[in-house]
Amino acid sequence: MIELNKINYHYDNFKMHFDIKIASKDKVLIVGPSGAGKSTLLSLIAGFIFPDSGNILLNHQKMTNILPGKRPVSILFQHNNLFSHLTVEQNIGLGIRPCLTLTDCERQTIDDMLVKVSLMGFNNRYPDQLSGGQCQRVALARCLIQRRPILLLDEPFSALDQALRFEMLALVNQICDEFNLTLMMVSHHISDFLGYFSRCLVVDNGQIVFNGLPKQLKQSENNHIANMLGFNFNKA
Repeated sequence: MIELNKINYHYDNFKMHFDIKIASKDKVLIVGPSGAGKSTLLSLIAGFIFPDSGNILLNHQKMTNILPGKRPVSILFQHNNLFSHLTVEQNIGLGIRPCLTLTDCERQTIDDMLVKVSLMGFNNRYPDQLSGGQCQRVALARCLIQRRPILLLDEPFSALDQALRFEMLALVNQICDEFNLTLMMVSHHISDFLGYFSRCLVVDNGQIVFNGLPKQLKQSENNHIANMLGFNFNKA
């Protein structure tokens, strides 16, 4: 469960306000114009920034001013997810033990996770030996191995081609179901992804202007929001 109660945050002269409640196991797509506040919303939930006022509750616990490492949250970004001097196993192992003194049991856990992300046997490869999609699978595995119940994805697949985006989203969808995760994902590819999510948030000018079922975006009363996003559902 994710709850933002009357959250206010400002950056320079840009003021943002968020007031939402996301149920456990929901899969939420976050869309909106560039600079609208989508990534800021995720950063508030993850604890990278703190609000000026309001409260953040994660899994019924107040987390408003708690540091990121103490929150039940893992987050995956678009770029700079892997350390180039570390192997696949070591990059994933950072999610278990930052000092990388891994036990045999922990190495087996990494092997099991590599199977789940279809990278079995890639333990000793380095990032420059992987494709873009494979690098994101490794980064996703590092998030998942932390066993935190909330997964935040900030445009993690936007650099991939459409086929790979679908492949990665299908993998995320499967793993979220298996691990009972609550998912929030920022993306610009609304037409690609809408059917995969149980809820859609549209952020504009620092506020949530739509919060509902994805199919409701296709209703005539929401045409202005679809137009803002640059997508005509009638032609989709």
